[in-house]
Amino acid sequence: MMNDYNAPADLLRDKVILITGAGDGIGAQAAKTYAAHGAICILLGRTVSKLEAVYDDIVAAGGQEPAIVPLDIKGATPSHYQQMTQTIIDQFGRLDGVLHNASILGHLSAFKDIDAQEWQDVMQINLNGMVFMTQALIPALEKAESASVIFTTSSVGRKGRAFWGTYAVSKFATEGVMQTLADEYRNKSLRFNCINPGGTRTQMRAQAFPAENPETLKTPEDIMPTYLYLMGEDSKETTGQSLDCQPK
Repeated sequence: MMNDYNAPADLLRDKVILITGAGDGIGAQAAKTYAAHGAICILLGRTVSKLEAVYDDIVAAGGQEPAIVPLDIKGATPSHYQQMTQTIIDQFGRLDGVLHNASILGHLSAFKDIDAQEWQDVMQINLNGMVFMTQALIPALEKAESASVIFTTSSVGRKGRAFWGTYAVSKFATEGVMQTLADEYRNKSLRFNCINPGGTRTQMRAQAFPAENPETLKTPEDIMPTYLYLMGEDSKETTGQSLDCQPK
């Protein structure tokens, strides 16, 4: 099982890895964990102070100096992502991995009551931004010897759930993007997979389940083995899969 994967200390030595939503929650923990295993992390998020705090934690722990990319996915266009990719190629020569972690929940509501603007905002961040960013990054990923792209899914992205319409549809689409890319790059140096973190102690979870006791949930740190497995070379032959950090 990948949820108890024991990663070698140098699993990601000198690998250049972009993490979206790197300012807090699972994204921040993944960045720190990847850095602790030798990676050079590119921290993408919209709140500079949060990214700087993660940067400081990584450097204080003896990790390689990360790069910070302040970017609001909601307002970004394909040309922003193309410029970002060119900067990555100029600075690092390649990109070895991407963790697409940035997502918003929107509000839980009856399907008939979904607000049109909120639908657009959730799709813009959870789907469109992720798609345009991935398109732009492919040339940088192709320069790596072997590259891994991880998308973040959810149990509601596999089976629809009442009142979760907007978020659920965005995650169904995410699974579709992953499967399409995995099939297109089947025999190439790029692999594409999804991770379903399961219920995890984050702000987004608290927003969705305000009455839940967070102490009953796994922390972002607890679920990192799967994130390490898919980003490192031990998963080289794994593509087109959707893995659960907390299998039921």
